[in-house]
Amino acid sequence: MDDARGLVLVVEDETHIADLERLYLDAAGFGVHVERDGAAGIASARRLRPALIVLDVGLPGLDGVEVCRALRAEGDWTPIIFVTARDEEVDRILGIELGADDYVTKPFSPRELVARVKGVLRRHRGPDVSRVVELGAIRLDTARRTAQVDGADVRLTPTEFDLLAELIEHPGRVFTRAQLLSTVWGQADYAGGRTVDVHVAQLRAKLGARSPIRTVHGVGYAADA
Repeated sequence: MDDARGLVLVVEDETHIADLERLYLDAAGFGVHVERDGAAGIASARRLRPALIVLDVGLPGLDGVEVCRALRAEGDWTPIIFVTARDEEVDRILGIELGADDYVTKPFSPRELVARVKGVLRRHRGPDVSRVVELGAIRLDTARRTAQVDGADVRLTPTEFDLLAELIEHPGRVFTRAQLLSTVWGQADYAGGRTVDVHVAQLRAKLGARSPIRTVHGVGYAADA
């Protein structure tokens, strides 16, 4: 399957960064539409239905977190990659808003951004063959990309879905953070494993008391029935 397919909406107020993102995404085969502020970004997301949104956090007016919150409140779960100027914002972005699939920190390599876009879209599109994975109260349909807890639907981002699937497909196996970054994100340990911790926290919040995820202190995570 060709990863470079579909329209990417870039919401970025710094012209030189937006132009660079457009240049590299276009060269990778994506269609690109750029907006300069949060309100216009929301309007374009509604109108264009992009495959993915590259969203700057520090936008004028409505910032990126508010844009993400507004879209998720409407039931729009288009994959989002945040672009943030400060690494310490990541916990707030991913942990509180519960809506981002990945992030890059300025300054970033445009090639890295393209790789992240392709990785998120691969996870979002999912495999061609339907497969049901179950552990305890959790049931995942890998083709439909649906998750259920005790028969009730739970909305997960593509990254959350793939992280949960990786864990419950290997019950009892302990994964290090570096292993999860490699298998789920397709990346080397670019964030010291913190992004894994934040996504695990998101999953636990959504799965509630039925979460099968166990912390193995000093090592990583496992899923138990």
